[in-house]
Amino acid sequence: MRPAFLRRLVLLLALLAPLPTLAVSNPAEMLSDPAQEERARALGREIRCMVCQNQSIEDSEAELARDLRLVVRERIAAGATDEQVRDFLHARYGDFVLLKPPFAWSTALLWATPLIAMLAGLGLILGLRRRAVPVAPAPLTEEERARLAALGLPPEQGGTSA
Repeated sequence: MRPAFLRRLVLLLALLAPLPTLAVSNPAEMLSDPAQEERARALGREIRCMVCQNQSIEDSEAELARDLRLVVRERIAAGATDEQVRDFLHARYGDFVLLKPPFAWSTALLWATPLIAMLAGLGLILGLRRRAVPVAPAPLTEEERARLAALGLPPEQGGTSA
């Protein structure tokens, strides 16, 4: 194998390899039981950081995210189920704390907005296309008629093709 190919392969693998980043920066914050720690991380990926708003508490370095990670770990260590931890945070912070909020009448607009925006854009495009006035092609100049005649084509065939 050529060194250039190997260099590219190593670079590609380095870029594509998921690098394990631990949001829990202090090992003392981690749970001693690996199964509980994995549950806490999985649950933390479902909880929104209230500061960063589009990151989970596991991905965020904000102080509030750290506090929420600790709350999640404390509750899991105390024996709470994932649903109980989720319900506790939901009761305290509302639908916004969940990265995937439940469908309810209060969140219906949130869930329907992408569809409404797509339909509005489609309606706008169709409406503009209907209003467009077709433009008749400009009449042929004498020079263009002469070129067509030299090619052996009648003038009505030239310049009107789509």
